[in-house]
Amino acid sequence: MSRQRQSGSPRAGAASRGAGDRIQGFRAEWARELPDLDTEPMDLIGRAYRAASRTRRAIEGSFARFGLDSGEFDVVGTLLRAGPPYQLTPTELYTGLMVSSGGLTHRLIRLARAGLIARSRSPIDGRSLLVTLTGKGRKLAEKAFRADMALEQQLLDGLAPASRRRIAAALRELGAVIDANVERLGASATPTAARRRAAGSGRRRPSAR
Repeated sequence: MSRQRQSGSPRAGAASRGAGDRIQGFRAEWARELPDLDTEPMDLIGRAYRAASRTRRAIEGSFARFGLDSGEFDVVGTLLRAGPPYQLTPTELYTGLMVSSGGLTHRLIRLARAGLIARSRSPIDGRSLLVTLTGKGRKLAEKAFRADMALEQQLLDGLAPASRRRIAAALRELGAVIDANVERLGASATPTAARRRAAGSGRRRPSAR
């Protein structure tokens, strides 16, 4: 039997899973290599991560049709959801979006240049900035979101309504548990912040005595 036809080889096994359950295949391979390790979390987190990864390119492509990336849409979408006067402070934006203030600043600059938002000083506190969605920004955000929802409906085509409700309920439970455990484990820092913290942990600190 030729090597290409040996179904037991890892390469052949990986190729044969094209339309199948890749996570189940990955778990089987890990079970062979590390039989003492419980990979059950991959059934949940691995599948959620893969679903997000598989849809990301299509969703980014949809936003790109409107001259936006997903991060920029998050900003204009959050302002639109806020309702009239479609206005938030930068702190409210980056807290809600869970991005760094620096990352948000770059998005705001690009959006302002495109005429989708306007930044102004707060009339109540001159030290604070306000970010306001412009008329142009409102129209574009609505069009982009409608297109995104149409695309996501297509991505879920074939999934029965009852299955959608069941999966949504399970994902809500999963999200609540992960949120609580991320906070409990102190794992909420961004990868960059975590790397900086790890790098700094080896430095000698002044004695408290």
